[in-house]
Amino acid sequence: MLIDVDTLSFDTVFTTVGSITQSFKIFNDNNEKIRLTEVKLSGGNSSPYKINVDGTSGSQVNNIEINANDSIYVFVQVNVDPTGADLPFILRDSIQIMFNGNKKMVQLEAYGQNAVFLKNEKLTGNVFWNNKLPYVIIGGIQIDTNATLNIPPATKIFLHANAPFLVDGTLKATGTKSDPIIFSGDRLDQDYRDLPAGWPGIYFRGTSENNSLTHAIIKNAYQGIIAQEVSSTANPKVTLSQCIIDNVFDAGILGINTNISADNCLISNCGSNIQLQLGGDYRFINCTVASYNNNFISHKNPVLQMSNSITQDGAAFTSPLKALFQNCIFWGDGGTVDDEITIDKEGNDAFSVSFDHVLYKAKNEIGNATFISSIKDENPMFDSIDVSKNIFDFHFRNNPASPAVNAGTATPFLYDLDDKKRDATPDIGCYER
Repeated sequence: MLIDVDTLSFDTVFTTVGSITQSFKIFNDNNEKIRLTEVKLSGGNSSPYKINVDGTSGSQVNNIEINANDSIYVFVQVNVDPTGADLPFILRDSIQIMFNGNKKMVQLEAYGQNAVFLKNEKLTGNVFWNNKLPYVIIGGIQIDTNATLNIPPATKIFLHANAPFLVDGTLKATGTKSDPIIFSGDRLDQDYRDLPAGWPGIYFRGTSENNSLTHAIIKNAYQGIIAQEVSSTANPKVTLSQCIIDNVFDAGILGINTNISADNCLISNCGSNIQLQLGGDYRFINCTVASYNNNFISHKNPVLQMSNSITQDGAAFTSPLKALFQNCIFWGDGGTVDDEITIDKEGNDAFSVSFDHVLYKAKNEIGNATFISSIKDENPMFDSIDVSKNIFDFHFRNNPASPAVNAGTATPFLYDLDDKKRDATPDIGCYER
């Protein structure tokens, strides 16, 4: 008799939320039928694990026959009861398989994690979260008009597939380089934790204003940051500082007639990294915007798409557009997209788009914009890109030197995405070599 595993491991399982089902096979490699006298959980009925043996559930299943040169499946799930622990804890058990007086074992291990669970929650007033436990959002969360949510460093927010993060008031998410704030999907098991479109995204809607995210990581969403309409204050509707938006199925940043300011941010491997529609006011400083074909997302759209118009119900609308991109990289892997920047202009509204000291990939000339001291079609020489191993390191190589090194212009933003101080002639992109 053969078993195809000796250990089943489950990644983080939140309390009260069951795991995915894992399985293993028991093979009868003999030319005669064998009988398993018992397949049982060592922990019995008190075990956090549940098993199903060839269609029969229970903590112990007896007298299972396997035909010659045939096999059966054993399915395993784990459910975690709440504890008083803040840190993840380990749950262990084993499955005993008895046949012909012999015993074989399959070890079981899972990481349990207590969490703060919020379901269809509407936040009002001035709300302060803490980072003792992760937050698991089910069904969605809404920051009400005139409400403010303050999120401290090292907070982890996990959102279910049906859980948008809706902001009608104000979001203040202030992380640090060593303790970033993380927004991600709540499927942490190995087969799902790196899949895009695991949760809807963060939506800054019409009444929202004065939002800021610092050292925040937004990953594996359907859309990352979505902002609509101009803020009613003098501040940008959304300010992103030293943030990472990664592995997003559709738009990493979608701005619709709004105002966004971003500095030292990485927007990587999204279906459409940045989409700006129906005009607005935008400023992106020292950002790296790059995409590569990978196991999850095909790079088929330019990493930056801008337009002062939008079509709704067959009617076209336009609005003024003002955008500055300074010390930024716009790059994608070869052969799929000729021009990584596209700019569409319609009508006679005010229109001003400037690229100052940027490095960009383009086969053709980019119209409707001004380019100042910029680098066209030179490989930025990112440190390590290995699609097969899902490795994407957007720092620069030391040898050969990147053309982006010391090619930027001074700005008020003195620290890169790693919190490394920039010198007098900063590098282009989110990282300073």
